[in-house]
Amino acid sequence: QVQLVESGGGLVQAGGSLRLSCVASGRTFSSYSMGWFRQAPGKEQEFVASITWSGGSTYYSNSVEGRFTISRDSAKTAVYLQMNSLKPEDTAVYYCAAGARLVPTVADSYDYWGQGTQVTVSS
Repeated sequence: QVQLVESGGGLVQAGGSLRLSCVASGRTFSSYSMGWFRQAPGKEQEFVASITWSGGSTYYSNSVEGRFTISRDSAKTAVYLQMNSLKPEDTAVYYCAAGARLVPTVADSYDYWGQGTQVTVSS
């Protein structure tokens, strides 16, 4: 059974940092690109960042570029999202996703999703 399990969410003050992790199991994700999306209460799901299977290319939404960094481990079984200079508007449930042939910013192009981890940024 394919699983993506996120961790690392929590409560942090504005200006602080968090590092989200997503561990993949159940199949080989080495050829899959990975991404992070988020959804705040009452809002639509939003693309955050993605990284290609090789790790050679990364993509970020305008709202997080320069503050967030996506990376993956050399075994390509985990992906990380380092979030710095957090703002209250970053508060959301963050989801990890994986896809074989995807358009980085398009959620429907991802094949597998995790259950999400809550990030809350207080002002």
